[in-house]
Amino acid sequence: MNELKELLFRLCAAPGTPGDEHAAAQIVAEELSQYGEASIDSMGNVIAKLGKKGAKEHIMLDAHIDQIGLIVTGIDDAGFLHIDRSGGVDRRVLPGSPVLVYGREVLHGIVCCTPPHLSDGSEDKVEPIDKLSVDVGLSKEEAEHLIQPGDRILLYAEPKALLGSRVSAAALDDRAGVTALIRCVQLLADTDLNCELTVVCSSREEVGGQGAMTGTYSVNPTRAIAVDVSFAAQPDVPPEKCGKLGGGPMIGIAPALDRIMSDRFVELAKAAGMPYKLDVMGGSTGTNCDEISVTRKGVPSALISIPLRYMHTQVEVIDLNDVENVAKLMADYIKEVQA
Repeated sequence: MNELKELLFRLCAAPGTPGDEHAAAQIVAEELSQYGEASIDSMGNVIAKLGKKGAKEHIMLDAHIDQIGLIVTGIDDAGFLHIDRSGGVDRRVLPGSPVLVYGREVLHGIVCCTPPHLSDGSEDKVEPIDKLSVDVGLSKEEAEHLIQPGDRILLYAEPKALLGSRVSAAALDDRAGVTALIRCVQLLADTDLNCELTVVCSSREEVGGQGAMTGTYSVNPTRAIAVDVSFAAQPDVPPEKCGKLGGGPMIGIAPALDRIMSDRFVELAKAAGMPYKLDVMGGSTGTNCDEISVTRKGVPSALISIPLRYMHTQVEVIDLNDVENVAKLMADYIKEVQA
């Protein structure tokens, strides 16, 4: 479990906002190259080819490599940075948050906030992101020398081990899923597969899933399994919409997903004595499966999610046992595929 945690923390520490995933992609490509041919395509997807090339069945595994963040839109006369979203960052956690600004140098900053003593009583109201600013402690001239519009900003929090097998970090959505894919490949390393297997760690999911769409078109699989995160139980969150930290994989059931594949994952979890939860959605999944399943002539797709608390903040929380079980469940599925 320590090796899994170290890999996850290394991935979470690498910057990778949508369209600018290169640093994180390099780490993933290096990891996967130990098991097969790995490369980074023109969209920033990491694609690794394994298994029996040219087999009748071609399984694609997907997890998105990008993370939510901010983008610099300008610098005002006092040196404060104007910002906007790069993905679905939760603006409620922004005021007062430490950040890292990736300009010519990596700079520490703080999202500006009004002291409560000077507020007008409406402190519960959070300004739109384009009304917020970042303070990097520089004059306009100094800031313009190091930062330009288009530079990316990440919420800063050092990955932490919590009690037991739980961890907290920014970018667990979806570096936890990427870690599960790498762990699955490790579990299959000594298996003589009957299928072709392609791992895609896709770009730009947080802004529309373009990486998964183009990656799937290129790979042209016969089936696909996507790994993402979903909601874990916490106060004030409806229990029917949640999994449980340490409660095992959340197996997706939705119109966009292949029911036969979903049912088989349930059977495999039961056979392994593995805890699991059905994650039922009435429409789209809000994940890469929505793009993968309708690419080319259509790809039967399954979704397995890792329960996560505090989504789209810098203090996301997961249980490492869930990452391990997701990897084992996928490995069990892939092992039984026949040529």
